[in-house]
Amino acid sequence: MMIMRPPLEVDIEPLTDLWHSGWLDGHEAVVPAALARLRTRRNFRDRLLARWDGLRIAGPAGAPLGFHLVLADELNQFYVSATARGTGLASAMMADAESGFRAARIRRAWLSCSIGNERAARFYAKAGWARVGVETIDCETPEGPFPIGVWRYEREWT
Repeated sequence: MMIMRPPLEVDIEPLTDLWHSGWLDGHEAVVPAALARLRTRRNFRDRLLARWDGLRIAGPAGAPLGFHLVLADELNQFYVSATARGTGLASAMMADAESGFRAARIRRAWLSCSIGNERAARFYAKAGWARVGVETIDCETPEGPFPIGVWRYEREWT
């Protein structure tokens, strides 16, 4: 079982690379070109540092294999490195995120998935999350909010 941990300073650059490459892999082909243009490595680094205290990391110091970010009742970010896909890491990370929701007494959590990101959508469904519709969210960008349609997923615990 993978141990989840808080991030360390030595993780900053490898996490930035993991997030940037993971985002490009899962999103670049399915989001508007104007948003993809704003998703630079620096943008990911800045966003990573802004949410540093909420991150949970999988993998050794300086060589993270994945991370997730929970903001209140939202699973805001969830990324697994290409090298760790298919190893069971994503399931372990999801269990960690869900454990955090339950510990915080959150009975219904949600996440957004880019429309067309079929690999992520299959994983969320397999993990017990239900697609409940389409909604528009504002993505954070250096130029301000960028509205985009997403699939909304929810999960409830009793």
